[in-house]
Amino acid sequence: MSVEPGIPGEAGRPGRPGKPGRLGIGIIGAGKVGAVLGAALRAAGHAVVGVSAVSEASRDRAENLLPGVPVLEIPDIVERSELVLLAVPDDVLPELVRGLAATGGWQAGQLVAHTSGRYGTAVLAPVRDCGGIALALHPAMTFTGMSIDLARLPDCTFGVTAAPAMLPIAQALVVEMGAEPVVIAEADRVLYHAALAHSANHLVTLVAQSCQLLGDIGVEDPARMLGPLLKAALDNALASGEAALTGPVARGDTETVAAHVVALREHHLDSHSSGGAGDIGAAYTAMAAATSTRAAARGAITTSQQREIGEVLRPDALPNPTARDEDND
Repeated sequence: MSVEPGIPGEAGRPGRPGKPGRLGIGIIGAGKVGAVLGAALRAAGHAVVGVSAVSEASRDRAENLLPGVPVLEIPDIVERSELVLLAVPDDVLPELVRGLAATGGWQAGQLVAHTSGRYGTAVLAPVRDCGGIALALHPAMTFTGMSIDLARLPDCTFGVTAAPAMLPIAQALVVEMGAEPVVIAEADRVLYHAALAHSANHLVTLVAQSCQLLGDIGVEDPARMLGPLLKAALDNALASGEAALTGPVARGDTETVAAHVVALREHHLDSHSSGGAGDIGAAYTAMAAATSTRAAARGAITTSQQREIGEVLRPDALPNPTARDEDND
């Protein structure tokens, strides 16, 4: 990364002697994201001068991905670093930033980047008030916290937000990690994050629910059965959008959808006494309703078919475990 004159890295604090533009980087939070990004920046030639790691898991992760990097207290990391990478949970970030500002931790000219999807740079206002440079670098990827994540970075994009004059620095850091920067406006950060969470997080829930159903009927390896189907569906959806939709809702097969709802209700009632989750039927009906709305909007089904599907998805078609429990008393 070529660093502009006046920005830390050429003659500031630690850095890399003899390598203009190399930064001394401190990692606050050796979670799955922080340790991996620290390793990627280190591989790009920057010096990781310290990492904070509280739990045993985070210390092990730091040792594996950042060997030789000292585990330090947060104030020491901030003091020694030209770039501070804040890889902490979203809800922790504002208090951490304010707390360090109150103790005089942030320094003029210091680069401070966070990895939160929800926030842009407004959350780093206390950094800017101290003369620091605020960057938001969010990787649109799910992390394991292992070295395999480094190999996935070249296929990854980062949602980056920064002041216009500082945007090239944010973009350069992402490129150095082997990924692609995509600029996200400050006002759009929450919606951006909601889109990613809705897709990736809820995908995991849907897969887990489907695996549970298959396991409950005796399928020994649900993942083996679902794998090819899900991979093909994802590839087709990314390539063709909603034109890739198949299944009973897309065909307007109302009776099949109704049969699904009944089967899911019965499964829930049968498994309720043994702790079976009632979330599967609710998730199915919610997603089927959304799917029918979108299918009707693009003309895949008629409005009449959409109404018929809506009828079999009514809330009163969902499981009522309380009534079943009373019947069993």
